Amino acid sequence: MTTRGGAALVVRPFLPPDLPDVLDLCAEHAAYERSGFDRAGCAAGLGDALSAAVPRLLCRVAEADGIVGYATATIDFSTWRAREFLHMDCLYVRAAQRGAGIGARLLAALRDEARARGIDEMQWQTPDWNAGAARFYRRLGAAEAHRLRYRLPVG
Repeated sequence: MTTRGGAALVVRPFLPPDLPDVLDLCAEHAAYERSGFDRAGCAAGLGDALSAAVPRLLCRVAEADGIVGYATATIDFSTWRAREFLHMDCLYVRAAQRGAGIGARLLAALRDEARARGIDEMQWQTPDWNAGAARFYRRLGAAEAHRLRYRLPVG
């Protein structure tokens, strides 16, 4: 597969030298989702979560003449299903590369990781205004779960 610029695309696991590029993509992703991003505040925590001996955060990057997208996930546990599921936290592809199948490749890489771990379900969310993402996920066979997501500071 090639990107819109013609470069060969590789989807692979995160490596520690990728951190600056992933942080750049996180900043773009946060801006796209109309949210703030504190690069300095996230650099150490994200690096630790991704580079630990047993990483707390899974990450796959899409690389073609640089990193053009990423997907991150954690392993979570469903009380009602009494088993683990893979929670995709982020999926982002640079605007210039969208529509070339990169997002589908990143999602497939996380799906493969879930299968390899014996996990049979993935879950994620997207902003309700992001109609393009909703169409993309539906095309891949995902079904919407109508719920509200809340955040509560504990500090």
